[in-house]
Amino acid sequence: MSVTDDRSTATTVAASPIADPAPLGLGAFALTTFLLSAANAGWMTKASGLAFLGYALAYGGLAQLLAGMWEFRNRNVFGALAFSTYGGFWIGLALYFLFVGRALVTHPLTAGLYVHDVGWIVLAFAIFNTYMLVWSTQVNAAVFGVFLVLEATEIVLVIGFFTGTTGIIKAGGYLGVVTAVVAWYASAALLSRGMGGRLALPVGRPLIGPR
Repeated sequence: MSVTDDRSTATTVAASPIADPAPLGLGAFALTTFLLSAANAGWMTKASGLAFLGYALAYGGLAQLLAGMWEFRNRNVFGALAFSTYGGFWIGLALYFLFVGRALVTHPLTAGLYVHDVGWIVLAFAIFNTYMLVWSTQVNAAVFGVFLVLEATEIVLVIGFFTGTTGIIKAGGYLGVVTAVVAWYASAALLSRGMGGRLALPVGRPLIGPR
């Protein structure tokens, strides 16, 4: 083998793709969504309801953001944008609560400001999620399912937070739990595809195929 061939081989190895980061990104999103949604649904009656906070920074935030960066390495623009944005969402939500929201909640006169702030935050991400939902039709059915249920969750939560209606916020919490379950399934299915072998879960075909 010549020197040229050696260089060609080395270049090929260096450019080989990394492992699929999507199972990590979806798993991080699912767990953090579950913790926050369980609180919104009123399930954490014997807990503070803040169990999501640390994981919004470390898992849903940092780990999902890293998954997005690795998707850039894989040249997967959809996964890169989705994981990076929602990683930033969880980090931003945690920082907002720690530095702003917590002080507002502790005073009855400003608690309403906190609720409306969260409503605006969720509304902004619902706008982002809308066009991601459209283009998720070209990924696979499992990922489309995540964005579809997430869209419904965000719409219901926006209504609940802007109107200050506890029942609607609880309904959004239940939808958020469903979103987490669908995301966990997508994570497990993509994990099974990455590992190979006989134990595999289907992800379904894209709703809209390539041209």
